[in-house]
Amino acid sequence: MRVLKWAPLGAALVAGGLFLAKGADGPLTSAAKPWPAGVDTSVPENSPPLSPEEAIKTFTLAPGYALQLVANEPLVRDPILAEFDGDGRLWVLEMHGFAVNRNMDNSFEPINELVILEDTDRDGKFDKRTVFMDGLVMPRAFKILIDNCALIGEPPNLWKACDTDGDLVADTKELISEKFATQGVVEHGANGLYWSMDNTIVISQEDWNLGFQGGKFSIMPSVKRGQWGVTQDDAGRIYRNVNTDPLFVDYLKPQYYARNPNLVRTSGLYESLVDQEKTLIWPARPTVGINRGYRSEIFREDGSSTYYGGVSSPMIYRGTALPKEIQGQPLVVDGPTNLVHLLSLKDDGTGRLSATDFYDRGELIVSTDERFRPVSLTPGWDGTFYVIDMYRGVSQDGPLQTDYLRDYIQDRGLWEHINMGRIYRVIHDDMKTDEWPRMSSQTPAELVGYLAHHNGWWRDTAQQYLVQRGDKSVAPALREMARSANDARTRHHALWTLDGLGALDDGLVRQLLNDRDAAVRASAVRLMERQLAEGNSAAIDAVRALENDPQWSVRLQVAASLGAIPDPRKLDVLMPILQSNGGDPIMVDAIVSGLFGLESKALDIVLRGDGKKSLSEAVLALSAAIARSGDLRAVERLLPRAASSTLTAEVRTAILTGLTRGLRNTESRFTLVAGGRAGSAAAVLTPNQSAAASGPALRTRPSAVMALAQGDGPLSKPAADLLALVSWPGKPSAPPSQKLTAEQQARFNAGREIYANVCAACHQPTGRGAGTLATDLDGSVFVNGSPDAFARILLNGKEGSIGLMPPAGAAMSDDEVAAIITYVRGAWSNRATPVEPAAVKEWRQAYRHRQTPWTAEELGPRR
Repeated sequence: MRVLKWAPLGAALVAGGLFLAKGADGPLTSAAKPWPAGVDTSVPENSPPLSPEEAIKTFTLAPGYALQLVANEPLVRDPILAEFDGDGRLWVLEMHGFAVNRNMDNSFEPINELVILEDTDRDGKFDKRTVFMDGLVMPRAFKILIDNCALIGEPPNLWKACDTDGDLVADTKELISEKFATQGVVEHGANGLYWSMDNTIVISQEDWNLGFQGGKFSIMPSVKRGQWGVTQDDAGRIYRNVNTDPLFVDYLKPQYYARNPNLVRTSGLYESLVDQEKTLIWPARPTVGINRGYRSEIFREDGSSTYYGGVSSPMIYRGTALPKEIQGQPLVVDGPTNLVHLLSLKDDGTGRLSATDFYDRGELIVSTDERFRPVSLTPGWDGTFYVIDMYRGVSQDGPLQTDYLRDYIQDRGLWEHINMGRIYRVIHDDMKTDEWPRMSSQTPAELVGYLAHHNGWWRDTAQQYLVQRGDKSVAPALREMARSANDARTRHHALWTLDGLGALDDGLVRQLLNDRDAAVRASAVRLMERQLAEGNSAAIDAVRALENDPQWSVRLQVAASLGAIPDPRKLDVLMPILQSNGGDPIMVDAIVSGLFGLESKALDIVLRGDGKKSLSEAVLALSAAIARSGDLRAVERLLPRAASSTLTAEVRTAILTGLTRGLRNTESRFTLVAGGRAGSAAAVLTPNQSAAASGPALRTRPSAVMALAQGDGPLSKPAADLLALVSWPGKPSAPPSQKLTAEQQARFNAGREIYANVCAACHQPTGRGAGTLATDLDGSVFVNGSPDAFARILLNGKEGSIGLMPPAGAAMSDDEVAAIITYVRGAWSNRATPVEPAAVKEWRQAYRHRQTPWTAEELGPRR
């Protein structure tokens, strides 16, 4: 057994570059400071590593709050995730392979660990470390199971590892899946493994989740969403985020959208809750050391960021030790800007959510130490929560660094002093914490009682223990709790615990359709789906009775669940709901998800409607699904209707737009960060993609739609966009430019003129160069490769064997540079995608530090 015992130390001890600290009278605790924190512009530029005693002094917290240091190196090193087990031990996943050298490369050697920390003397500080499992290669996620077992996501494998002899060291390993992401870029791989209310183990950035029933795990179809981290609220709704936006909610479970492969849009799944224009962060130091620190518009005059540099790991606080005002509220970490941000989650009274900054100015937790890198938050059995700090100078590994950030880190030596780490507990004045847990030794009957606990950690953990143990002897007590417990949260947990045990009865579920709590009613609707799928008329009528429930969230679940009805009755049941909600994209997509194979019939019914209600969202979603299905005859039947004057312009636009989206087979859900602020990772910085492929070959000339495209009304652009994707008898063979949208085509045409005036003299109208004067553009790897390479040549010039290519685009506008790139990448034999002016703006800022022309080696494939 590999165990490290940590003896108490009264003062900081520096040994071999590692800091050990333990206060004589308890954990090191941060002191109260004026709040909100100002920006300290006197901090050292090279940000040397601080001892725990020094680091604790760098924090400012909202009034009444403080941090306690509960673990640091060498007891814990490079922590990225943590979770408490049912006996109060903290399991910590350590990623030692992250950014290991001067180039900040990741190591894919088996050097990472899952460890267990214990506070053996219960003084508030962890003092014992046991390595549960080592030899891991860049693990991304883990989930504690009962009986000293854990799921461990080690791409490409998902393991179940267990300790069978009680020493807390894993001695068995079972492969659950060999398709848990890849070993590629760390932040874009599967993660999560979050046990949610409905006993689904949720995974972010993966197209499957994990189910647990009867003691066995199973793969459940999902839709890939989120980036890093998963959490839930008391209603069981799942929240995730992406590095540009702090909070998204799943109003519905992803399996609804996965059931219809024709869906192009998934409204209601991964819905952003925070208005980018209205959220601000307030660092306590200049924070220009972020990936897009070259964007001057994202900083205040003091150098502090106004927008997240890399937000991740949301957590809904569901404890009660901290003030009531933050209970049920979301928190996120932003490691690049050294802070923990608190949001305020609001319900409009019907179940529709939005979120804003909790504080108008200031942060819940912020540090002036650039090496404070909060990477995740952990709910505590004690009713508080814990901050996991990887503590290092580098928060973005080499493969995804911009040149700007790489230079920033190299100049300051921030890549040095790695393999450290700290864990902090968030406390508050006069707080009362919960008792120490001992669930592994308690009976199922005792665990049932914890479903009524005020702290969400206890309810969640007790449910997981009960479901995994599979002891149905507690079913009667759970049924009574689900019927009559005063707290809706208790009824909700009891209901899903029964389902996890396979001990539900139809009568209880029917009864809970009328529960006074909306979340319980919605869950009861979900649990009726087994009966709905059998065509049980009584069950269908019972669920349909909630079609007009006062809560939108319940009505939404009804719309999704009724999609389980067998086809003969499906249209009769779902179409009235669709026609009543045809302008609500979330409701529409929930319904269309259940209409697989029936989309054409459904659209016919919608278009026969009386037109008194907005139906544009329903028409768009159904048209897109028809196009994506590949049913050419259905597409051909729909084209004349797009040109029919008997339909409103709104509906005709929806038909054209839907068909275009379906033929492109894409859902446009990613948006640039508002105002060009930090964090945006639009396609402008991703590797080159092939040009859009042609759509189907129509049997006849689409004359009516062609007439729309040739006009100057609001339908001309969507008609032209659609025609660019299809062919028909007699249609001329289209050059690559003709596969562009109308806007891109206009940019292509403008680029052709610029090229003729500025470039053709040297590179020739054919793009084949002029002997030793200019290189060939037709077929050039720099033209057809990653689009930023071509932009960098235009903006900064290029040295080559022929000579110097001057920075011809330096004096051009972003629109002009985008136009010429779009033209050259699509002219002659070139077949590369166009670019947008926003992309050129990004590249211009990203490389503005460049003072000399590029070389071929520098423009080659990026790491």
